[in-house]
Amino acid sequence: MPGGMNGRELADEAVCRWPGLRVLLTTGRTRNAVAHHGRARCRRAYDCKPFSLGALSAKVRVLLGS
Repeated sequence: MPGGMNGRELADEAVCRWPGLRVLLTTGRTRNAVAHHGRARCRRAYDCKPFSLGALSAKVRVLLGS
């Protein structure tokens, strides 16, 4: 992304500006790589690609509380 910011940093900044904003991050990394780099401890919902449309819909429903 421009300016060297990554998606997680963008999400963190957005949540600082708009508390209560719900964020779902996705990554092309494997689950093991995500856990190894500490991203699993991130406060945001996280999912690794590939995921099915059903799995994505379920994550979004949970995130929105519906």
